[in-house]
Amino acid sequence: MQRRAAAALTAYGAVAVVHVACQLAEETTAATATQVALMPLLAVSLALTGATDRLVRLTLLALGFSWLGDTVPRFLDGDPAFLAMVGLFLVAQVVYVVAFRPDAGRSLLARRRGWLAAYLLPVAALLALTLPNAGVLAPAVVGYGGCLLAMALLATGVHPLVWAGGAVFAVSDGLIALGAFGPWNVPEAAGSAAVMTTYVLAQLLIVLGVTARAGAVGPPRSRASPGRGSTSAPDGPSGTGPRAARTR
Repeated sequence: MQRRAAAALTAYGAVAVVHVACQLAEETTAATATQVALMPLLAVSLALTGATDRLVRLTLLALGFSWLGDTVPRFLDGDPAFLAMVGLFLVAQVVYVVAFRPDAGRSLLARRRGWLAAYLLPVAALLALTLPNAGVLAPAVVGYGGCLLAMALLATGVHPLVWAGGAVFAVSDGLIALGAFGPWNVPEAAGSAAVMTTYVLAQLLIVLGVTARAGAVGPPRSRASPGRGSTSAPDGPSGTGPRAARTR
């Protein structure tokens, strides 16, 4: 089973490399095909570890909603596509928050509150740069940013790899916000590649950390007896819609 999990993880890495290369080469069809394969491969690798505790189950659920966020917007256009992506990834972040919440006592929120500035200041700067151009989507930007911040902070109490994954996830979503609402234009291919590189790395780190945590804690007691690209969005009706959305 561990070999199969490792094989799925290797496949995930290979598909991720191909996907980012397709983003840079602006091979849209190949980028789409590889993107929708990423989260299923990562979920399979986690499931094949055999761990079944609460953290693993919720991580699998978050990966499922992440896959929906990668996939559903491709069947929509404009602002509906962007909002579908944000909504589905918001659910994924909420699931991660629920998954990581039991370890809040070991997180920066409880143990090293002085470090909170390292998270709060970048988020404040990001909001200052993006909200002026967000228009009617400003509440969604603030709400998603708050949930993402909660996830990243709670991740610090789970495992060092999950800590890193949460931070990289925040960077990835920050790049999306800057690409959609920032005061400058970034070449789409380069921006998409940067977003996806940080995204696939963040999810990988979270899964590796969850796997390591499950191995350290050991199997649940019940196991001892019989009986987890790019979607362009034109301006909205007010002319303040996002320039581009996540390539997931």
